[in-house]
Amino acid sequence: MNELTRRDEMALSGAALRGAPWKAAGVTGALVAGVDVLFDLIGGGVDLSWSVGMGIGLFTLIAAIGSVARPDRGDRVTQKARAWALRHPWRFSLYPAAGTAILLYPVQLVLDGEGVFGAAWDAAWGGALVYLITGLLTLAVRGRAPSPR
Repeated sequence: MNELTRRDEMALSGAALRGAPWKAAGVTGALVAGVDVLFDLIGGGVDLSWSVGMGIGLFTLIAAIGSVARPDRGDRVTQKARAWALRHPWRFSLYPAAGTAILLYPVQLVLDGEGVFGAAWDAAWGGALVYLITGLLTLAVRGRAPSPR
C-alpha cells in the first residue's frame, strides 16, 4: 500500500475544505468578535487581540467542520477528500490548525504587542486548540464517511 506524503495529506485536506461554508464561517467569526468587543466596551476594557483571535478560531472551526459534515456534497474529488478527512481526522485537523496559527500570529504581534516569540507562542496555542477541537468534532461526524470504493 502506498503511503501518503505530508504534501499529499495537505493537498487532501485542502481539497476537503473546498466548498466549506466560508460565508457562514466568516459571518460567525466576525459577529462573535464584534459581540465580544461590545461586551468588553460595556465591561470597561477592550482586549482587541482576544476578540479577533476568538473570531479567527471560530472562523476556521466552522469552515473545517462544515466541510466534512456533509461528505456527500461536491464533486467526486471533493467527496473522496472529505471521506479521507473523516477517516484521518487528526491529519485533516493539521491544516485548519496551521491556518489558524498563521492568521493569529500577526494579530498577536500587532494588537497584543508581545514581541516575535510571544506572538508565536500564543498563535501556536491557538492553533493547538483548533487542532484538538477540529479533531474531536471530526471524530464525532466520522460515522457519515462513505465506504471506500
